[in-house]
Amino acid sequence: MSEARTPVGSTAPNGNGAARQTVTISFAGFNRAWAAWIGDRLERRGLRVVYLRWDAPPDQSLTDLLRDLTLAEGRTLIVVSEWYFQLGPRTHDEWNAALREVVGADPGRFAAVSVTNASVPSAVAALAPVDLTNMGADEAERRLTDRLDLPPGTRPDDDPARPAPRFPAAMPDVWGGVPRRNTRFTGREPLLNDAYHLLQGSEPGAGVLTLHGMSGVGKTQLAAEYVYRFGSEYDVVWWVNAEKRVSYRRLLAELAPKLGLSTGAEYGERLRAVRDALRRGTPYSRWLLVLDGADEPDQIWDLVPTGPGHVLITSRNPEWSEHNSKLLEVPVYGRDESVAFIRRRAPRLTEPDADQLAQALEDLPLLLDQTAGWLNDSDLSVEEYIALLDGGIDQDVVKVSADFPLAFQTAWSILLNKLRETVPESVDLLRLCTFFAPGFIPVRLLKDMSHDDLPEQLAGLLDDPLLWNKAVNQLRQYSVVRLESHEAMLDEVVASGESVYLHRMVHQIVHKDMPEADRKEFIEVVRRALAEADPGRPTDTRNWDAYAEIVPHLKYADVLRSKDRKVQGLVLNCLRYMLFAGEYTAGVNLGGRALRSWRALLGESHPRVWEVTYHYANLLRSAGRFQETEAIDRAAREQLRAERGEHDLDHLRMAGGLAADLRELGQYDDALELDQWLYPTYRELFGEHDSRTLNAQNNLGFTLRLLGRYDQARGFDTRTLEARRQLLKGRHPWTLFSEVSYAVDLRLLGRYAEAESIQAKNFREYRIVMGPDNQNTLRAEHNLALCKLRGGDRTAAGGLLTRVLEGLERKLGDTHTHTLAAAVSQSCFAREHGDIDQAREASESVLARYELLLPEGHPFIIGARANHALVLRSVGERDHAHVLIEQSLADMSAALGETHPYALGCAVNAAALRNLVGDTESAADLSQITILRATDTLGRTHPLTLTARVAYAADLRALRDRQQAEKVEQEALADLVATLGPQHVHTISARSRNRPYWDFEPQAS
Repeated sequence: MSEARTPVGSTAPNGNGAARQTVTISFAGFNRAWAAWIGDRLERRGLRVVYLRWDAPPDQSLTDLLRDLTLAEGRTLIVVSEWYFQLGPRTHDEWNAALREVVGADPGRFAAVSVTNASVPSAVAALAPVDLTNMGADEAERRLTDRLDLPPGTRPDDDPARPAPRFPAAMPDVWGGVPRRNTRFTGREPLLNDAYHLLQGSEPGAGVLTLHGMSGVGKTQLAAEYVYRFGSEYDVVWWVNAEKRVSYRRLLAELAPKLGLSTGAEYGERLRAVRDALRRGTPYSRWLLVLDGADEPDQIWDLVPTGPGHVLITSRNPEWSEHNSKLLEVPVYGRDESVAFIRRRAPRLTEPDADQLAQALEDLPLLLDQTAGWLNDSDLSVEEYIALLDGGIDQDVVKVSADFPLAFQTAWSILLNKLRETVPESVDLLRLCTFFAPGFIPVRLLKDMSHDDLPEQLAGLLDDPLLWNKAVNQLRQYSVVRLESHEAMLDEVVASGESVYLHRMVHQIVHKDMPEADRKEFIEVVRRALAEADPGRPTDTRNWDAYAEIVPHLKYADVLRSKDRKVQGLVLNCLRYMLFAGEYTAGVNLGGRALRSWRALLGESHPRVWEVTYHYANLLRSAGRFQETEAIDRAAREQLRAERGEHDLDHLRMAGGLAADLRELGQYDDALELDQWLYPTYRELFGEHDSRTLNAQNNLGFTLRLLGRYDQARGFDTRTLEARRQLLKGRHPWTLFSEVSYAVDLRLLGRYAEAESIQAKNFREYRIVMGPDNQNTLRAEHNLALCKLRGGDRTAAGGLLTRVLEGLERKLGDTHTHTLAAAVSQSCFAREHGDIDQAREASESVLARYELLLPEGHPFIIGARANHALVLRSVGERDHAHVLIEQSLADMSAALGETHPYALGCAVNAAALRNLVGDTESAADLSQITILRATDTLGRTHPLTLTARVAYAADLRALRDRQQAEKVEQEALADLVATLGPQHVHTISARSRNRPYWDFEPQAS
């Protein structure tokens, strides 16, 4: 038996001069993952492995090709699968003859493992393959080593620093959205190898590759085959449809729970958490993300993750090269690939037939797949079919657009007429699908909709399950649609025909030319189906998946031209979903188009126009486009006031939106004027305790706080809080929100202990009611951090500030005003209690983001510059700091007035910088006038006034007026002790004669 089971005998020297056994693995490209795993297990046992991908060109003798394997070093291990024997293709009889002649003559040169349960040539028995299917990795490895007669004592070197390919029968830890493997995949070996080496050879953070080419060349199929061949080298494989930004964000966000990330339900938060985890490579560094159909790089390039993993993109657009992606062009099939594919798809066709057909259809894979599929079932010969192509088509048959090349036009016309002859309803279904977006089409919405009043030709299709399945199966049989889902977990849904995949090119061809009567009827059916699928509550996160599925189809169903109120209601609900889910860019685009369309369709003053204007303005404001929002709200308010009067509800709503815009733009006096009119108006119309009245009262309090009128703000916030406690539950979100506002007022008034007590309780309740990662919980936590900081607990404050900033960045992004407010606090804390270089970097980043978001002259920009001046002072750039703080003081005084707390704070810091650069007299003068203004505005014992008084004492000492300095200092210390206590950090610092500074704190809500 030693001849049949010869141990690996050929040897090669290793690095130490010792002999190494050699094994040559012969495998079909389809089974590359098995070859990689087998080779890795052998190499870890000290063997030398040579990989030899099997190919069997039809013009070469199979016997000679097999005999060539005996020339390889060592023993040849064949990975047996049906794919190994399909290359060519060859018949089983040809294989049996060749195996008997070559292997039978020298069986000791060969060994084999079987990775299939499919039928293979009977003479494979000569290879004595061991079965590796339906078992775990350990048993498969034991059988492999036993087949190669490796000594039983040898164990693999499982070095954890050397990543190992995964056992092919085991899925990656995270796997989602990958299409089913195409068992008819043919050729493309050089492209697959190039893609592999381009990605593997890339630097960390730069592993992005775009497969680009025209429609129908098989980019998606190539990407799917890449996943199955090389997926064993990844721990995470995630496939997303990237045709639309909305669907891309949703599908990528769904990776968060799969990675074990702790997030809320909002897509924006999940998306940021996913991108951060992929960038850091935790919990997985070996990840592969496939972005399928990403034809518009400008829409999603900013959301493409970086990190140690790889991104594979399919696109018709080579402009991905401008976004740090390598490019690999996918051409049409080579002729040998076309012939091999056609013969696999249509076994009845001969090789010359296949060659003729490939030439006629220009080697385009999609067209070859569809045409060969139905030719195999047809009595039509290839010559007759080509005659039809050459002769054109009858004017009475189904036509496709002349925009496509002639071969496409004619081939598709023939195919559509074949469908019309066999199952006419399949063409109706196909045309219905073109009023959804190309790609994954939720045809179940058609089945689930009310079937009353359907067009006669569609009623039978949608009412008869047997006819429906027959139509779907006919389209699938000819590869017009695919029955597969972008989510692996929905396989049971796919099997019932509830979701189909329609290629973009097929979508375009079928949609381009159809009878006008069909077009009008079919589009109305799809609009109704979408409207009936509306869950109706866009604020409920449980409905967001449904809305995310609906949104991409709105454009193709041309819903903005519909006068149906239900369809219009769907559009409005989709806009609200986009607002709450953070889909601001897509929402702004839809809102703008809806506004223009409805003005033309319904008239300038139609109620629907005002409703969409309101939602559009909210989306623009949330996207940070405050000036555009202000212009829209102002114009709408003026028109509504003129047409309907001041007490019209739409007018009041627009006025409230305008006040919000003015607050965001820093025009606080104008906002106050509106809020002071809105609050009593709502109170008069709806009563003291109506929710709209309380919202208006809340907004008035906020505006007063922005104006630095903290005590007045506290009065309104107190009344709002008490009313909400009385009318709503104590833990109602609005009640909790008002409680934070009240605690902020107390802190800004210097009542730190009282503010912290209220805020700590409020924060605990927020965590219970809303969860720790909700943006309003983080707002409460931010205020708690500042309460603790002002109270002297710097250690606790530092930890809270870090967590809040990370949470808001993940939740809202790094340009949201709430995030920027937290970043300001974190930067100030780092300046005084942390790393000054980190503080400088953070301060510069905050300032840059404010300058992009807000108009020049906005108080938040000025305040951020004032903070940055203190950073410059700390790193020794005194002159630069002095210039910057003086400019900030002048700008803040011009923007808000000299007595606003922001201007008073800038004055405190400007006096300090004047003192530092030697301008002591001017410093003392500024400190003295600041004390007077602060006392008048905030009171003698307010912390900012006390700060100015302590600073003034320092200025007097610099002027050598020690007697007056002592008097001012002692009075200030006495008030600090009385106000904050003898052991408060501010009191201790003042007693130590450390000059105090003021930190700008933006009020974001």
